[in-house]
Amino acid sequence: MQPMIGLEIHISLNTKTKLFCSCPNNNAGLPNTECCDICTGFPGSKPVLNKKAVEYALKLCLALNCKIAPEIIFSRKTYFYPDMGKNYQITQYELPLGSNGILELADKKIRIRRIHLEEDPAALIHQGSTVLIDYNRSGTPLCEIVTEPDLSSPEEAREFLKRLLTIIQYLKIFDLKNGIVKADANVSIKPHERIEVKNINGFKEIERAISYEIERQKQLVNEGKPITHRETRGWKSDKGITIFQRSKESEEDYGYIIDPDLVSIELTKEDIEKTKKSLPELPKEKAVKYHSKYKIPKIDAEVLANDYELTELLEEAISKKVDPLFAAEWIRREVSRVLNYSKKELHETFIAKNLIEVLDTISKNKITRRTGQKLMELLTEKDVNIKEYIKSQGLESVSNTQEIEEICKKVLKKNEKAVKEYLEGNEKSFMFLIGQCMRASKGKADPKTLNEILKKLIK
Repeated sequence: MQPMIGLEIHISLNTKTKLFCSCPNNNAGLPNTECCDICTGFPGSKPVLNKKAVEYALKLCLALNCKIAPEIIFSRKTYFYPDMGKNYQITQYELPLGSNGILELADKKIRIRRIHLEEDPAALIHQGSTVLIDYNRSGTPLCEIVTEPDLSSPEEAREFLKRLLTIIQYLKIFDLKNGIVKADANVSIKPHERIEVKNINGFKEIERAISYEIERQKQLVNEGKPITHRETRGWKSDKGITIFQRSKESEEDYGYIIDPDLVSIELTKEDIEKTKKSLPELPKEKAVKYHSKYKIPKIDAEVLANDYELTELLEEAISKKVDPLFAAEWIRREVSRVLNYSKKELHETFIAKNLIEVLDTISKNKITRRTGQKLMELLTEKDVNIKEYIKSQGLESVSNTQEIEEICKKVLKKNEKAVKEYLEGNEKSFMFLIGQCMRASKGKADPKTLNEILKKLIK
């Protein structure tokens, strides 16, 4: 039973003001203090389109290789719900800003059906049996990205979202710390009807929700209960299940009409070309540059380029004259390792703040790589002054040749059998001796110097 998955992703744009009014777009004030007659939907209020929101959305469309619409048209999507004061949402329906785009995964191309602009509704705050409404969020500019059902697993869906977010970060149209990323997942088992799972937040939750829904649908099919009707389900993250909400509406149910308060706006070739020229280097171009200019292995270059935070680390290291190959290897291996182990995002740690100094001390042989690894683990939990910490903990690398030579002599004297085996051609015995020397130096001996001295003494 082959799953088919399509995503509808809502990204909040980090403009200074809302989509159709001049209220601040930060949702940081007290409830219902950052709103006006337009974003609360008072009768007679007149919306005015935010030019910067159009520019940001156009950048995203071009970055995803979309066909751009010749004009911008907004419609009214009518539905009755407490978070919509005017009982309709201003969105793009008939003519999306972008269509027929592509986002490439590691081994697959995912088609983008459409990208359009719309306003966010207000926020509902549930307090027991009471529901309060905060209109500060109402009117926030959203970009909705709708894919074709080309994804075939929860893991692919998560990879798609991560790559999409990386591109959005490159474009600087999204605030990672305060911005909102919500997704609806359309999940079906061929040839059955699709089910929509609404309002899932976070990459891990997307993967969990889709995994559960696929297994739920497979079980129904196996029990001889074919899925013949579309429905909308909600994701309960605390219980790890989806629950029935309603039978799925059709597009006709929303009664779309062109919004008479917003005139159509022509998008000229000059507008599109100007925006295209303003695009930064995107992951694909970054990967090519890292590989060709800095000789970073192709697979490492692609992994780094497709993670915006890791790219920023590498760019900073290169700008501070750290060897690009060394920096790329360390970020690709060690930074990724400690983040995966600690289950944290880079911005939740103190690694970015201290990485350059850690790399500098390693490259100057002031500490060993092993000590550097331990420092990286420490920086996932707390901020430290690297130089002072190394000194206070006695972590300085032993690079004095005379001191290392004394350590080697003592180890060789205690392990004559291993020396004999190495001289007879057993390379494993040499690695054993290296390990014993590192242990004797408490891991502080410079590996390169140690290797050279040990070979010299054995000969």
